[in-house]
Amino acid sequence: MISKTQQLSNNRIAHYFEQGNGEPLVLIHGVGMQAEAWYPQIEYFSKHYRVISVDMPGHGQSTKLADDAQLQDFVNWAIEFITALNIGAVNLAGHSMGSLITTGVSATRPDLVKRMAVLNGVYKRTSEAKDAVIQRAEELKTGHIDIETPLQRWFGDREIERQAALKVKSWLENVDMSGYATAYSAFAKGDAIYADEWARIACPALILTGTGDPNSTAEMAVKMANQALHGKAVVIENERHMVNLTAPDQVNRAMQAWLETSI
Repeated sequence: MISKTQQLSNNRIAHYFEQGNGEPLVLIHGVGMQAEAWYPQIEYFSKHYRVISVDMPGHGQSTKLADDAQLQDFVNWAIEFITALNIGAVNLAGHSMGSLITTGVSATRPDLVKRMAVLNGVYKRTSEAKDAVIQRAEELKTGHIDIETPLQRWFGDREIERQAALKVKSWLENVDMSGYATAYSAFAKGDAIYADEWARIACPALILTGTGDPNSTAEMAVKMANQALHGKAVVIENERHMVNLTAPDQVNRAMQAWLETSI
């Protein structure tokens, strides 16, 4: 992978990894992760695509946004980043919070998105689920980070899961706490912001999750897919929130079919 930076407005920097040639595939990770969190997809798709995996603001080497940034600010950041690349419409995929950003970009700037994919996305959480996520966001603002709980929630005992958990643990241990807290707060409060915009998304849309993800449920995936004009829900059995790392072959096959879809 080639490490690159893109200059944005207000002297901000977006850091990303780029690998391969061909049609562009832009990947946006979730809260607490970094661009490398797409490593199985970068390796697989860079054989035939120009893969661009970007550090979200306040993660990796990308400049953070203001402490009070909301989801719309992250969406505007993604729009600025894609526009600055000057490569036209891209295939855009996001995981977890990255999926909320992807949805916002696809709904508001369809000219920038050829195809969109949402992995382990959230959609209109219940009030109980939303309160729990907001509580975790508030805890992060105090400087307290609980790494073990999400690791136990996201990973099982298979070897591929243990290896992925080690990588995820290292990213969480090294995340910028301020950037993490800002992004998590936006994530906690942002699931409904673009939820009613799915009908405006006309490009091929893949919505993927695992049956073992209690927060990004199969029911949510089906609802999102049913609203999109060309949406397809894929639910992988017995997989959890980090499905792109723990079931890479199945995820890559689903994404390959999505990338080959035309309308």
